[in-house]
Amino acid sequence: MTFLKDETWQGRVYSGGWVTPEGGAAAVIEPATGRELARTGIAAPYDVVRAARYAAAAQPAWAATPHTQRSAILRRAADIWQANAAEIEQWVIRESGKIGPAAQFETHVATGEIYEAATLPSRPYGELLPSEQPRLSFAERVPVGVVGVIAPFNFPQILAIRSVAPALALGNAVVLKPDPRTAVCGGVVLARVFEEAGLPDGLLHVLPGGPDAGEALITDPLVRLISFTGSTAVGRRVGELAARHLKRVHLELGGNSALVILDDVDVAQAASAGAWGSFLHQGQICMTTGRHIVQESVYDDYVAAIAEKASHLPVGDPATGQVALGPIIDVRQRDKVHALVTASTAAGARLAAGGTYEGLFYRPTVLADVTTEMPAYANEVFGPVAPVLKFKTSEEAAEIAARSDYGLSLGILTKDVMRGLDLARRIPTGIVHINEQTVDDEPNVPFGGILDSGTGTRFGGTANLDAFTETRWVTIRGDIAPYPF
Repeated sequence: MTFLKDETWQGRVYSGGWVTPEGGAAAVIEPATGRELARTGIAAPYDVVRAARYAAAAQPAWAATPHTQRSAILRRAADIWQANAAEIEQWVIRESGKIGPAAQFETHVATGEIYEAATLPSRPYGELLPSEQPRLSFAERVPVGVVGVIAPFNFPQILAIRSVAPALALGNAVVLKPDPRTAVCGGVVLARVFEEAGLPDGLLHVLPGGPDAGEALITDPLVRLISFTGSTAVGRRVGELAARHLKRVHLELGGNSALVILDDVDVAQAASAGAWGSFLHQGQICMTTGRHIVQESVYDDYVAAIAEKASHLPVGDPATGQVALGPIIDVRQRDKVHALVTASTAAGARLAAGGTYEGLFYRPTVLADVTTEMPAYANEVFGPVAPVLKFKTSEEAAEIAARSDYGLSLGILTKDVMRGLDLARRIPTGIVHINEQTVDDEPNVPFGGILDSGTGTRFGGTANLDAFTETRWVTIRGDIAPYPF
């Protein structure tokens, strides 16, 4: 008997137990082989409406549950996740195409997110406020009610649990819509974990589904907050729809993050960092290094070093071999990546490595001699592509790096850390790493992007308190206040 025993969830969704949804079922496909791994239930709009009603009915009792009990359930959930990590990681590898170490990292961070969320119920939930009247005046945080979470395929555990866990911890109910392509590791896992942890019935609903289910979640009047992680294009539509219904919405969107390499670096170390930033999980990360901006005196050496690394990185099925890159998630995404690469070479970029594929296995690719207008540089590729651009002065580097619609993450490599920090202050982003590449996350840190990368810091640590509660003002007097009429 395994933790993810398929007779429990095959063809079903989690909504008051494991039930057969109105939307039917769909195959979960292993991108590396094209084989069917399982069948997931698919939610229709009716399923979302039903779940929202159930969640709204269950939530008040949960909000009134002592904070110690809520924390205890969260801690049990993290323990269960951790105890079953090996089985969960196999699903991550096969369903999302991650290599083993990346799957282990995802499980590690996901459990950390739950442990961190377990501390939230015991945090101060208000503050005393001065008043010119003879009364007690204070602000208190109260649960939102029902939170809708829409999570993507690329880091299906982390990008779901970082909203689900704090929302539950703070007294809310949650309706989660994971991407159907990763419905097991990004949906079934969460449902099974909290089911085993003893979360009261009706507080978590897991409904894989398409755009119609997402729209139903956003528009349902009982769902008062939407936490969306995904592309900027879809995020705009989510934000517009939520605004029409006067709902709060947290948007964690795309990126085209810059890695600035200054002329005093160790080129070999810089190229290693750059390769990791661009090629980890096939570049399918919002924080992926999408722009390598390199000072001219080390430019040629850097291109040669990162191209050499790219040419020797093994690509293949992460479930059966020791590889550095697995498959792109599907044909549509692979073709988008390749179109951006070929359009850039047609515009004059030099293909220093890669640019080819077999099936969904795309070779890590380095594009040299790029300009800021070339498609693979100007757009979020979401694939294993490293465009490299040359600059002369720090002022030019700041101007080039800041010339982007995105503002998620920034990396600066230099031996002079104060020089790096000064440069960072001229480049607007939500995250900055000096002497690290652009991809990183920890459960206790504030995380979020600006500009087209999202609506600011919404996740992590104390940021979760603002994200998943409302604030109300309360006053108390010993007697009824006197009034002139």
